[in-house]
Amino acid sequence: QVRLVESGGGTVQAGGSLRLSCEVDTGSPYNRPCLAWVRQAQGDEREAVALRWSGGATFYADSVKGRFTISLDAAGNTLHLQMNSLKPQDTANYYCAANFRDCSLQSDFAFWGQGTQVTVSP
Repeated sequence: QVRLVESGGGTVQAGGSLRLSCEVDTGSPYNRPCLAWVRQAQGDEREAVALRWSGGATFYADSVKGRFTISLDAAGNTLHLQMNSLKPQDTANYYCAANFRDCSLQSDFAFWGQGTQVTVSP
């Protein structure tokens, strides 16, 4: 079981930055899942925007490449998403998600946080 708790959402003007955090509790330091940030705008489908394999490799959706950075702290307890050069189209509810097997931007993630809202004003 994996418990995920997001924080750090808010409202920012276009061009600004926000940093999201996700507390990751897997119950054991030996449980190292694939971690991702997935967003869902109102009326749209979910979109995985950033992914981190347990070995450290990272992957990004084309829509955020070069602007967003996913990272995990050294203890493996906190996942971050640094979002720069934000655009109004980045407005969405952002979720932290995890999987132990299939790990790609197209994966169906088994574990989810409650989400945090990000709003980017023009």
